[in-house]
Amino acid sequence: MTRKNVLITLAIVLIAAGVVAANLYYRRTTGITVTTDVIRTRDLEAIVSASGKIQPKRLVNISADTPGRVVDLAVNEGDRVKQGQFLLQIDPRSLRTRVDSGTASFQTAQMLLDQMRQAIETARVQVQQARQTLTRQQDLWSKQLTTRETLEKATNDVKAAESALQEREHAAEAQASRIEQERAGLENARYDLSKVRIESPIEGIVTRRNIQAGETAVVGTMNNAGTVLLTLADMSVIQAEVEVDETNIPTVQFGQKATITIDALPDRSFAGHVTEIGNSPIQAATGAGNTTQATNFKVVVVLDEEVPDVRPGFTATADIVTATRKHVVAVPIPAVAVRELIYDASGKIVKEPPKDKRRAPAVTPAVIVELQPGQTRKETEGVFVLRNGRAEFVPITVGIAGDRFFEVLSGLKDGDQVITGPYNSVRGMADGDEVKVEAPET
Repeated sequence: MTRKNVLITLAIVLIAAGVVAANLYYRRTTGITVTTDVIRTRDLEAIVSASGKIQPKRLVNISADTPGRVVDLAVNEGDRVKQGQFLLQIDPRSLRTRVDSGTASFQTAQMLLDQMRQAIETARVQVQQARQTLTRQQDLWSKQLTTRETLEKATNDVKAAESALQEREHAAEAQASRIEQERAGLENARYDLSKVRIESPIEGIVTRRNIQAGETAVVGTMNNAGTVLLTLADMSVIQAEVEVDETNIPTVQFGQKATITIDALPDRSFAGHVTEIGNSPIQAATGAGNTTQATNFKVVVVLDEEVPDVRPGFTATADIVTATRKHVVAVPIPAVAVRELIYDASGKIVKEPPKDKRRAPAVTPAVIVELQPGQTRKETEGVFVLRNGRAEFVPITVGIAGDRFFEVLSGLKDGDQVITGPYNSVRGMADGDEVKVEAPET
């Protein structure tokens, strides 16, 4: 074989090898490595989680109704008390003096009234005698047996006696009114004296004691709240007062079930239900005294079971079940993405022609496709479904959100294989991208 033939043969071999290499290059798998999940039906629960404090449903602040020094204090903070149990006593000496003085004044006023009533009886007798004398004088005058002066004197005596009777009756009425005042003052003093002994109005725990024996209790006024001596809590019914974000409040309803966890009692949870939903946002004061815009609302969740060793103020978290779904199509939350799609005048999606990314230049400038008449762009929620080695963006309609899955109302069916990750890959993925499924670890 001549040198020329050898070179020709070598050139043909090299060209064939290049064709084969190019074919293999363009046929090789260059897709993005992804993870997938198969769609199936699940049971879902939509949960609103909020934190707050444990509080008793019934909390009573014990204050003094009468001022004075505390002379006997029978309870300490943390003690359990029964209804009617003695708690403390305020010095009764000044109030007892008031009662004794009021009693004496009332008795004196009563004796004076008795004397006035006796004087009224005497005045009535005098009126009767004067009238009888006048009658006799009138009879004598008719017979011309008495003088006019005597008759006029008898008439004036009747008027004077009647006036004296009326005066004494009015004085007796005034004295009776004063007696009622004395009686009211005495009853008030006795009531104040009864308030120096303070007993428990409920059965519960002494959660706070703000006074010591020997200190003076101050009565509250319009501008002064007074001294809160003790705070009692009925821990038989407790509740979690939590703050729910404004975006979740519309889904919270009365009676919804909840699970409460208490930080001080780890590894345990307690059942409860929603009993109160605030209508006004919680106002948070700033250091300058102004209020910031509040975005949380107070929600009260009553625990349905007793919690041993719980105390007011414990930090708690309530997971409120706002919706439940049984046997619904569900998609993993990381698989859901948002893409801008083009819709025609009838509301149908306009698919862009697939691009050959293998022949694209190294740097592709961003090109905005010009819309045709009647077309619009709209951000659409959907997932990437694995079909024939490529990622196909499928719009979906979601319902409630569970802990890890969205309810799918339309767009997917049981058995579809959706791309769930990695996150950065899903975030930058486009419709029609080649993908390869990551092999599961063995």
